[in-house]
Amino acid sequence: MEKTIDPQAFLNPALALLDETFDQTRGIYLDKDTSLFCTLDTINEQEASIPVGGKCASLAAQVAHVIFYLDVLERYVVQHDSSPADWGEIWRTVEKVNPQEWQALKDELRSAYARTVELFRSQTEWNEDSIGGVMATIVHSAYHLGEIRQALCTLQPDR
Repeated sequence: MEKTIDPQAFLNPALALLDETFDQTRGIYLDKDTSLFCTLDTINEQEASIPVGGKCASLAAQVAHVIFYLDVLERYVVQHDSSPADWGEIWRTVEKVNPQEWQALKDELRSAYARTVELFRSQTEWNEDSIGGVMATIVHSAYHLGEIRQALCTLQPDR
C-alpha cells in the first residue's frame, strides 16, 4: 500500500520556507530582518550596480535573475512552456541601475514572488515534478539571497 500525505502537510511548511526566504523571517533558518526583501531595502542603486567579485554579476543582476527564474517557472506550470530559456542573458545584460530601475526591479521581484505563492497555493495535483518545483524555487532563491548577503559584507562592512 502506497502511503500519501495531505498536500497541506507539504505545502504549509514549503510556503513558510519560501516566505522566510523572501519576506518574513520566522527563525526557521534566517536571522531576523535578513529576508530577501528586507536585505534589498538596505541596498541603494550604486551598491546594486557594483559587480560582486572579479567575475560575478551585479546585485541588480542577481535580483533580475531571481525574477527570471520565477517567470520561467510560472510559464512552465501555467502554460506548459518548456521552450529553452536564455539563462545567461541576465548575466550579460544587467549591470548598472539608476534609482528608478532599482526600485522597478525590487517591485517586479515582489510581484513575481506574489504570483509564485499564488501558483503554489492553487496547485491541485502534487506529484514529483510539482514538489520538486517548489523545493527548487526555495533553494534557488535562498542561494541568491546568500550571494547578495555575502556581497553586502564587502559593500557594507559595518553591517
